[in-house]
Amino acid sequence: MPLYVDREAPKLWRRIYSEATLEASLLAEKWKLVLAGLVFQYIHGLAAHGVHYLHRPGPTLQDAGFFILPALGQDKAFVSETVFVTIFGSFILWTFHPFVSHSKKICTVLIWCRVFVYLAASQSLRIITFFATQLPGPNYHCREGSKLAKIPPPKNVLEFLME
Repeated sequence: MPLYVDREAPKLWRRIYSEATLEASLLAEKWKLVLAGLVFQYIHGLAAHGVHYLHRPGPTLQDAGFFILPALGQDKAFVSETVFVTIFGSFILWTFHPFVSHSKKICTVLIWCRVFVYLAASQSLRIITFFATQLPGPNYHCREGSKLAKIPPPKNVLEFLME
């Protein structure tokens, strides 16, 4: 086995180098779209904070989904975070598979450009809907009686932009 690894290692490094140069040229061409996607993620975060400032805690709405699949509880919140990190981490690792895969069909930069365009479109709709509908949030920190249900408004614009 060591002989096979020794023989294949230079090929792998050549493959990674050639993919990196191709991806770098694509990134030089598409950097504005990637930067716009990253900036929009920040804008989405600002909008989420803005809605949190406007939030008025109230009783949770009754929903058939909550009856079918009840909340895990605060002590098991790590389960949803673990599932999210596993899925998102797997996606990120998958986007870099062209660097080591022998079949070249996609480029990492192009995947991320498409992801950012999709996120910008869907998060724009999300921003519109969560400013238009001020419903009580089902999460534990949004409920009546929680210390985090209502946060004080920012004292100035800089405080809002830095949160």
